[in-house]
Amino acid sequence: MSEEKFDAIVVGGGLTGSAAAYTLAKAGLETAVVERGTACGAKNVTGGRLYAHSLKRLIPDIAESAPLERHIVKERIFLMTESGATTVEYGDARLQEDACASYSVLRAKLDPWLAERAEEAGAMYVTGIRVDKLLQKNGGVCGVIAGEDVLCADVVLLADGVHSLLAQKLGMKKALAPHHAAVGVKEVIELDEETVSERFGVAPGQGVACLAAGYPTGGAVGGGFLYTNRTGVSLGTVVTLSHIGSGAGVKVPDMIERFKAHPVIAPLIAGGKTVEYAAHLVPEGGRNMMPELFWNGVLLAGDAAGFVINMGYSFRGMDFAIESGRLAAETIIRAKERNDFSADGLSHYRSLLERSFVLRDLRHYQNMPALMDTRQIYDELPAAAAEVLCGLFRVDGSEPQRPSKLIVAAARSLGLTELLKLGAKAWGTL
Repeated sequence: MSEEKFDAIVVGGGLTGSAAAYTLAKAGLETAVVERGTACGAKNVTGGRLYAHSLKRLIPDIAESAPLERHIVKERIFLMTESGATTVEYGDARLQEDACASYSVLRAKLDPWLAERAEEAGAMYVTGIRVDKLLQKNGGVCGVIAGEDVLCADVVLLADGVHSLLAQKLGMKKALAPHHAAVGVKEVIELDEETVSERFGVAPGQGVACLAAGYPTGGAVGGGFLYTNRTGVSLGTVVTLSHIGSGAGVKVPDMIERFKAHPVIAPLIAGGKTVEYAAHLVPEGGRNMMPELFWNGVLLAGDAAGFVINMGYSFRGMDFAIESGRLAAETIIRAKERNDFSADGLSHYRSLLERSFVLRDLRHYQNMPALMDTRQIYDELPAAAAEVLCGLFRVDGSEPQRPSKLIVAAARSLGLTELLKLGAKAWGTL
């Protein structure tokens, strides 16, 4: 058993951990990152979209240096029935502005790239080893036990994902509630670059982000996602744990198959080859599942801190992960200068988060999880929308129906009282 001493130890080599390690190492702090995967990015199962503003703040030249797939220039939302979909598409030159640019990414490429930047700055990475326990002394955390090694440090940053069992053992975080997490299943399907551009109607280097609700999950709370990569797509489904089994009896593994076989999606991926398949838990509670963020000698960031938002039309997590990792590192640097790693000394982390977009946006959208947990959105709304639009666009020689009559019939199918409740809930949320 060996024992080493560092200024800071980061548990987890994802975007959160590497953003922190890069910041710490650049400031001259001796930093160790312990990652249980065989390599950084080996076990990440994100949908694949990065809002780039936080990474640009860390490394400004990412457009030239980072392994980005496609610049997202179009948004699509599908309300799916078994036979079709009501589709909303938005494209605007303003989406292409540098300040709000977003990109499709493959974490198996992006995570190692950021880890390499941190290593070049001086951070040390240890992979393939799990941290089993946190060392505690004098009422605070002072290191980790990883395999047979004891690593000591002034402070430990937990960036170990949605569960963060280490934070749970400290009492800083509760076990995940079923309504605060979803299970996601994802495939990466390979296609040639020209085919992707043609099928999605974009120029080379440009991409599309798609989210879907309805048929894939059998009406259960959840949906599908698809992001165009340079040579292929990342697609998958998610379903909230508390609603598994509630959607027409559709099993989780079958949801992604229903999504892939849907008449809107199937032509987009025809002839493609699946090169990656994975499943993972995804935090969805937003601010309502946020744990304690710091204690004596320890901080939480990224998914471990619940910094994720599911807004239905958009899903954000990577930009929060990177920014919270950077701010945690700035807090540690300040604590090192003052030689104060107590909870009081680390409380500056909360102040930094409050001044950043992280807690501001989490607070702004804090009621979205409750709205998105409404079954009607996934079960009845897609069918109602399809009936209205089918009545408008179908021409077969029979007597046409008035649009007002179609809309009233759809409203009645949803239940007028329930529709008013949903409208009030949405208004209160937004």
